[in-house]
Amino acid sequence: MNQVLLVIDAQRNMLRPPAPVPEAEAVADAITVLLERARAAGAPVVFVRNNGSEGDPDLPGTPGWELVHEVLPGEQVIDKHVPDAFDGTDLAWVLPPVASVVVAGMQSEWCVRETSLAALARGHAVTLVRGAHATYDGDEPAAAVSRRVEEELTAAGAKVATPYELF
Repeated sequence: MNQVLLVIDAQRNMLRPPAPVPEAEAVADAITVLLERARAAGAPVVFVRNNGSEGDPDLPGTPGWELVHEVLPGEQVIDKHVPDAFDGTDLAWVLPPVASVVVAGMQSEWCVRETSLAALARGHAVTLVRGAHATYDGDEPAAAVSRRVEEELTAAGAKVATPYELF
């Protein structure tokens, strides 16, 4: 199977103090497992990095903008400015047309959701990794938001799997 691991916005501003998402350490660990499994299988890894505006915690060049996980030689980093990582970037050209996309990262109801829906619309099979995506508490608890996004993406045609079921 032609799988590509897409790690979306796993940046310090969301996974490290002072304001990490709930369960940040567990999410970062799940992404580490995914990275290890993908790399061991020889699967391509693509990191997506959000570029915030002035005053945002992920303003380019600030500590919050930095990726949490190491990018190895040969792995791609795509910088984006909107939730859909395909919008205004080279992501569509980086992913092989028949690639199955394994999605992890931040934030479940924003960039993870929008990028996953865009990948499905482009004909990619999409697998969202349970435990390897997260968001902040808001009107509802973060865990409930992540579950809702998993249900929505499943209804749209995506699969949901754990890190140990992939690669």
